[in-house]
Amino acid sequence: MPDLRPVLKPASARDPLKNVRALRNALLRWFDQRPTDYPWRQTTDPYAILVSEIMLQQTTVAAVIQNRRFERFLETFPDLETLAAAPEPELLRAWEGLGYYNRVRNIQKAARAVLSEHSGEFPPDPEALAALPGIGRYTAGAVASFAFGRAVPIVDANIARVLSRLFDFHEPVDQAAAQSQLWSWAESLLSSRSPRAFNSALMELGQSHCSVRSPDCRQ
Repeated sequence: MPDLRPVLKPASARDPLKNVRALRNALLRWFDQRPTDYPWRQTTDPYAILVSEIMLQQTTVAAVIQNRRFERFLETFPDLETLAAAPEPELLRAWEGLGYYNRVRNIQKAARAVLSEHSGEFPPDPEALAALPGIGRYTAGAVASFAFGRAVPIVDANIARVLSRLFDFHEPVDQAAAQSQLWSWAESLLSSRSPRAFNSALMELGQSHCSVRSPDCRQ
């Protein structure tokens, strides 16, 4: 695991949980001034958001952006019905170059479950989303937050890194106890008024400034 200790972090004058409103407002103002215009941020369609989240799980943003992989996939399979009915060779061909092909198989399984169990409508509840094939807690929270505006926390690698440094947390983030703590902090900090923007902002901060090897904490 990478060293997440805040080596160059300036001394903090505020406790994040005691000043949670100030933290939310500052982070949302920062994000509002400089959000990266990714194509999946231009939609609230739960199907498109599910595709983007699973596509990004084990593939870098740059690799997904390259050659418009996200857009091209949706052009091939624009809705649940076309994806659910796709023969596997066609499915894998659309995913070619992204690797970890079980991911696209799981998207198809989830599409079929939404059609058969939810009359073709994604459930907005994160627990119902997590019950779909191949969807875990993070992906369920992302779809609930980004598609439906639900006040649901999410913790991916970027957010785990931000929270570990913010709270000066030194435990290995892949351990169950550490994950429980990180999710608890994410829930405590979450803005219930702007969950989509807040979760996006935390991720953006991890990608742009709170990087693995060269965090730019002062900036």
